[in-house]
Amino acid sequence: MYIVRDIFHLKFGHYRPVKALLDEAAGKNMFKKYPMERTLTDFTGKSYRLIFEAAFETLEIYEKSMAEEMTHPDWRGWYEKFSEHVESSEREILKLMV
Repeated sequence: MYIVRDIFHLKFGHYRPVKALLDEAAGKNMFKKYPMERTLTDFTGKSYRLIFEAAFETLEIYEKSMAEEMTHPDWRGWYEKFSEHVESSEREILKLMV
């Protein structure tokens, strides 16, 4: 099993517009539901962080799910609006050992 974390460092004070964009995406079913899926926020450190975390049995399933989400008709426009609020991002792919 793999745990994937997409971590976005938000610009200072941009949490509320990002939350509105997440609500918009949820209303349009833009994101699939995954096992152990969580959306986390961290208001400490150098900037605000938004973390999407999900579990996948294989990396192949993860890659397929990413490709499917990006084919949603509203994805490109939504992501352009979302990325305006992001300073940087990173991805962690962790293998669950136990």
